[in-house]
Amino acid sequence: MRSLTSAVLLFTALVIGASPASAQQKRISPHETISLVTEKNRVTLVYGRPYSKDPKTGEVRKIWGALVPYGKPWRTGADEATLLITQNPIVLGGTVIPAGAYTLFTQPEADGTAKLIVSSQIGQWGLQYNPAKDFARVDLTRSTIEPPVDQFTMELAKNPSGGGLLKLRWENTEYSVAYTVQK
Repeated sequence: MRSLTSAVLLFTALVIGASPASAQQKRISPHETISLVTEKNRVTLVYGRPYSKDPKTGEVRKIWGALVPYGKPWRTGADEATLLITQNPIVLGGTVIPAGAYTLFTQPEADGTAKLIVSSQIGQWGLQYNPAKDFARVDLTRSTIEPPVDQFTMELAKNPSGGGLLKLRWENTEYSVAYTVQK
């Protein structure tokens, strides 16, 4: 029964993500779907992968604080807002996220801190952000990476201490947050 519920959740989220509102817009960046199973739970991310180079001019853009402004929610990717799907409840950065589909936004700050915003609204294009739909805001851990990453990349990785890690990498910055399956 649980796998049927999970399949229905995934199908519903994908249908909503491909809704007419999204289809009316033209995608500029490649898109990717990634997933990871930890503790008998699948977490899936569907997101756009913009490049550092401007698609129109080819010029390298400054990412953090410019293309992705400080102090404002960013769609955590390109085109449609990023979709998070979890089959079972997870504890993300200390906050319980029930099974279901959510949109992820990121809000970086000039001091290097950042929040991952988990929104209950799904299916929106780009920066159609409604703070009234925030389900949670969790702290992200920032680290500097070398070499710089040209194309925005998200990763779901197994956490050596249990559960998983959600990572966002672009330019010379990685933001991450740990999660576990709620017991």
